[in-house]
Amino acid sequence: MGADACELLCLDLPHAESVRGSLPEPGRLERAAADARALSDPTRLRVAAALAAGDELCVCDLAWVCGSTQNLASHHVRQLRTAGLATSRREGKMVMYRLTERGLALLEVVLGSATGVPTGEVEVSGRG
Repeated sequence: MGADACELLCLDLPHAESVRGSLPEPGRLERAAADARALSDPTRLRVAAALAAGDELCVCDLAWVCGSTQNLASHHVRQLRTAGLATSRREGKMVMYRLTERGLALLEVVLGSATGVPTGEVEVSGRG
């Protein structure tokens, strides 16, 4: 047997059943995995961070901020929108993008305080 497997059957059935019952439903796990995949690309993560910092940006500004082409920024913000992590609205001839609440929350989990977006949570310092 490999180093990652038990060498004997030692199932603690009551505990194992309790843990199994506490797991999220498969549909919820699929959605969470899709959200995580949406932020798994470094460029897309940079686009999301730019949207978090800028609140709302058009593709022109987003491309300049991220140091990419408009086509690339548009592609990545579209992926975020498809995943439900960003939203858009038309303003005249421009399309403005911003992160959704879920997008902001997931970005904060992935990047931590590096997002520059205030969370309202108080950080607790470690003990002496």
